[in-house]
Amino acid sequence: MDQIRIQGGRPLNGTIPISGAKNAALPLMIASLLTSDTLTLKNVPNLADTNLLARILRNHGVDCAVDGKRANNGGHIGETFHLTARDIVDARAPYDMVRRMRASFWVLGPLLARQGEATVSLPGGCAIGTRPVDLHLMGLEKLGAEMELSGGYVVAKAPKGGLRGAKIEFPMVSVGATHNVLMAAALAKGETVIENAAREPEVGDLASCLVKMGAQIEGIGTSTLHIQGADYLEGAVHTVLPDRIETGTYAMAVAAAGGDVLLEGARADLLETPISVLREAGIQIIETNRGLQISRNGAGISPVSVETEPFPGFPTDLQAQLMAFMAVSSGESKIRETIFENRFMHVQELARLGADIKIHGDTAYIHGVDELRGAEVMATDLRASVSLVIAGLIAQGETTINRVYHLDRGFERLEEKLSECGAEIERIQA
Repeated sequence: MDQIRIQGGRPLNGTIPISGAKNAALPLMIASLLTSDTLTLKNVPNLADTNLLARILRNHGVDCAVDGKRANNGGHIGETFHLTARDIVDARAPYDMVRRMRASFWVLGPLLARQGEATVSLPGGCAIGTRPVDLHLMGLEKLGAEMELSGGYVVAKAPKGGLRGAKIEFPMVSVGATHNVLMAAALAKGETVIENAAREPEVGDLASCLVKMGAQIEGIGTSTLHIQGADYLEGAVHTVLPDRIETGTYAMAVAAAGGDVLLEGARADLLETPISVLREAGIQIIETNRGLQISRNGAGISPVSVETEPFPGFPTDLQAQLMAFMAVSSGESKIRETIFENRFMHVQELARLGADIKIHGDTAYIHGVDELRGAEVMATDLRASVSLVIAGLIAQGETTINRVYHLDRGFERLEEKLSECGAEIERIQA
């Protein structure tokens, strides 16, 4: 099993290109099930999750061709996926596939809308807490679907004549349920209104792509979406937006290690709250026509208090990274996690590096220390993994991170991007 080894204490200087957003690419790839034409997606990150989803979609009959990995000058331009679901050959998503990636459950809505039926496994357990799919099922039932749970599978059928538009009000914000219902509604007859829809940029990116495919959607970027269902959707060409979580992660890495780095292609409008938090901590952030310039040269790190919230609040997917950054602040920071109940598993590993963190219920209190010290640690999930990378960059001595396969799910060429900016980091293949 691969490891990552870091020799800490070196500032970061240079340019880091920001990849396409994994959390946008996944639902966009699934949207290919809605049309028999080709959906071309540009700037798709080369990750374990996108590659796995491509295999899952092929199981349903989607032809997937990939090109465009490198620019002529060697710079990264992302991959281009050409997805063609001319015929759905299998409307069943088995447990062995869905358990490996929860986002694959989102095939339920598109398969149901296009084929009139779908059998999709319930997702497996999740390391950061239970994430039930009841809101997905409620929304699809509102569109007229008949649902049955049998043997760990959702067996769904559309009524004669297909799904029909409806008013759907989610009792709580759910990105996954919004994705699923939005895609199904794009082929439902009549108007669907989704209230309390997730406002995350990745939802907006999906909606914008669906509009290019022929859907009529109003309210993109707001909590109320109006969708006029289409008889059919066409192919389209769409570019995946830059990854705001990767952007925030590298911004915190520079903030923690010190230095001056351009996050090329990053967009400030996707990260307004995290940018405000970083500036409060004393980090200089300048928006340029090439991206975001992040710098901290000699200044101390001020403590902050943060509560994770749905967009546009502080994202839960940056909570672990912020905690690693605050581990060497000049006072006590407070981070309250409101989205997932088990998302403090990185605390114990950060403590092995010398961090002083106390947990009380859903809140972590981080007492800044003068320095962290290198140690051997173990990653527990995707975002926890990269928080240990940040901690390793600032720790004195050598840090070895085990179970780094988590990183490959969400961070493209992480070691290469960091080493090109001066980090002493390498992957060791077991």
